[in-house]
Amino acid sequence: PYDARDKIKALNPDVLTLDVEMPKMDGISFLKNLMRLRPMPVVMISTLTASGAPVTLDALEIGAVDYVCKPQGGAWGELAQYATVIQEKVRSAASANMLAQESRPAPGVPKSHTGEDRFKVGKVICIGSSTGGTEALKEVLRYMPKNCPPILMAQHIPAAFSATFAARLNDTMPIEVYEAKAGMPLKSGCAYLAPGDRHLRIAKRENRLVTSLLDGDKVNGHIPSVDVLFDSAIEHVGRFCVGAVLTGMGVDGAAGLRRMRDARGHTIAQDEASSVVWGMPGAAVKMGGAVDVLPISKIGNALLDACKIQ
Repeated sequence: PYDARDKIKALNPDVLTLDVEMPKMDGISFLKNLMRLRPMPVVMISTLTASGAPVTLDALEIGAVDYVCKPQGGAWGELAQYATVIQEKVRSAASANMLAQESRPAPGVPKSHTGEDRFKVGKVICIGSSTGGTEALKEVLRYMPKNCPPILMAQHIPAAFSATFAARLNDTMPIEVYEAKAGMPLKSGCAYLAPGDRHLRIAKRENRLVTSLLDGDKVNGHIPSVDVLFDSAIEHVGRFCVGAVLTGMGVDGAAGLRRMRDARGHTIAQDEASSVVWGMPGAAVKMGGAVDVLPISKIGNALLDACKIQ
């Protein structure tokens, strides 16, 4: 850690990659000190296993911008692909908005809608996110009352991490949060997170809305894909869907949000100032997909306002 500290002072790097497991000091302890003394964009190098999930999620909570999972095999093709992923993540982290990281709201119960609010029957909320999204989703969900409309979330996350992330949200948020399984009925006061290796869709079964999971190719470079979720909401919910694209690299969800707006659903994009990376929401705004462009602190209540009986 002392070597690294001295090199950071001498070289003033744009981005730091930090292994979760290091000799003398673990990555989380180093990251805590770094964020306290010299905040800068950090990409964590993590193990792609269920045991690696909690520490990676801890790092994102402390202020890491993103993470890369180590390849589990040693094949040359895997290593070459790994190098490409690191390059992409580091480039993206170099332009990350550290002010968004530093201005996160303090934990606590926000002023929000109460259980006395009434919501229109048939409303469904769909949210897409990527880089910076694990913390952004927490900020949105903390506003939700126990009678909120069903919420479906497509967050770009590895399959080994999604169950742990859903369990953490379930433990800390005011509503129930599940890693989605096929055929779960959409219920008020519940949120459903896409598994990290399947597309999450809305389907109809016996005239009820349920979750549907889809194997298949990546869409916009991702599985789960935000566009796949949004398109299923347009098909089965139409003008009763409410969609939001939060912080993230790339364009996934931008075209879907535009289609949702065209279908008369209410649409929201996170603003640039509060986004860690304004790729996905920025693309949605440029395509004219967002009715509202809002800071992350206002999106939870805005989603509920769009569902309320006025």
